[in-house]
Amino acid sequence: MRETDRSGRPGLARPRPERGTPTAGVPVPRPRRALHPGAWWLWALALGTAATRTTNPLLLALLITVSGYVVAVRRPHTPWARSYGAFVKLAAAVLVLRLAFAIVLGSPIPGTHILFTLPEVPLPDWAQGIRLGGRVTAEGLAFALYDALRLAALLICVGAANALASPSRLLKSLPGALYELGVAVVVALTFAPHLIADVRRLRAARRLRGRPDKGVRGLVQVGLPVLEGALERSVSLAAAMDARGYGRTAEVPTAVRRTTAALTLGGLLGVCAGTYGLLTAAGGSYGLPVLLAGLASALAGLWLGGRRSVRTRYRPDLWDARAWLVSASGAAVAALLILAGSLDPGSLDPGVVPLEPPTLPLWPAAAVLLGLLPAFVTPAPEAARDPRKEPTT
Repeated sequence: MRETDRSGRPGLARPRPERGTPTAGVPVPRPRRALHPGAWWLWALALGTAATRTTNPLLLALLITVSGYVVAVRRPHTPWARSYGAFVKLAAAVLVLRLAFAIVLGSPIPGTHILFTLPEVPLPDWAQGIRLGGRVTAEGLAFALYDALRLAALLICVGAANALASPSRLLKSLPGALYELGVAVVVALTFAPHLIADVRRLRAARRLRGRPDKGVRGLVQVGLPVLEGALERSVSLAAAMDARGYGRTAEVPTAVRRTTAALTLGGLLGVCAGTYGLLTAAGGSYGLPVLLAGLASALAGLWLGGRRSVRTRYRPDLWDARAWLVSASGAAVAALLILAGSLDPGSLDPGVVPLEPPTLPLWPAAAVLLGLLPAFVTPAPEAARDPRKEPTT
């Protein structure tokens, strides 16, 4: 079928747009830009910091609930976002192991409420202070539970950061001085998933062929192809990195290199000294200023060191108002719990001798609820696309 264009010359007929497809004059809404991955990590680490300041099981359970709710409503539909379940299982394993050690090896906390008594194994004189079996008290189990729950909350907060922040986008957002170190970390972290996928694929292939995939023989016959595949993947990755100019550095004057090294080393020493001052009672006056000065020096050193990195960024992630709100909500939770610990330490660290039921302090609990802010100010994740579903007209 032929038709004439505006100049009168014959031409092919243009197909009409189908119903439901965007046309030239209709504006197409652009998807909202995802949140900066660094904001998710700052929010999660701040919640983890808040978890280390208390042993109150009610506050720790509230912190775990807050982080879990944010992950449930804002976790993207990607394979790396499924790591949250692994961190939850690891936290549960920490709880079980800590309680098992408290039952079998005993607890240093004295108690009067005896739950049961295990047969005690006599140990030699050189193992003084260690016992196997004996009395199991409610005070010792409560102390072990509170301590393990704090570590479990910290692990779950780190798992929330892994589930919410994209590793590739986080690597792209690193400063230039840390780019090569970040690439090495990402390559190391992706080695285990590839290895597990290769083992599953080879075991499934051996089962389909009727060959054994368990035992020593199956392990040897599966391990060699897995090792060969890992070596081939390493060679291909090295060739791809070399073809893309990985490791190139720009010419930087000697004075700038020495200044960068001095600022970075001095900043790290300042961070260590400031952290030590904050953790000790005698260094409370100088700990915070030294820590802030060390952070400023280290950041200046990283900024100068980034001048040696020759690379470009395609569509860099912007640190917008939402990123400030998310990171500020986590920082507010950590700061308020630290303040609550200095004003009323008994509410954050319930006693176990004598054994008392824990109570939920009101304004620290309200401070923890500030961590829910990312669930309302960040964009919802895009729905997972089903490749089997055809578009409707």
